Amino acid sequence: MSVNDPIGDMIARIRNAQLRSKSKVSMPASKQRERVLEVLKSEGYIRGFASVEHASGRNELEIELKYFDGTPVIREIARVSKPGRRVYASVKNLPRVNNGLGVAIVSTPKGVMADHAARDANVGGEIICTVF
Repeated sequence: MSVNDPIGDMIARIRNAQLRSKSKVSMPASKQRERVLEVLKSEGYIRGFASVEHASGRNELEIELKYFDGTPVIREIARVSKPGRRVYASVKNLPRVNNGLGVAIVSTPKGVMADHAARDANVGGEIICTVF
């Protein structure tokens, strides 16, 4: 099945799995999803992820979700830039999520990174999603 918005699909799967208190969630693999997951892992929002190859030849990503005292570490995750409406920001206009407590994931010419890393690298780009 073809998905128009793979990042939006990933966010929805993570949100739904956390509502059901699942420890792991799987989805079809893509490089863009892996890059976003690397940022989520480095920021401490998920335990980790692994790429699993099935006998049929298709790859899947398996994400280990993170909980603290039974509540999900990710309080809210929202897609900002969508296929129908792309949202770009210069380095000066990068958003601060919940006054710096959350993180905005940005796709820049130097790769996918968190908003604070993009400010340090002095690059702007497409705001993929916000996490708090």
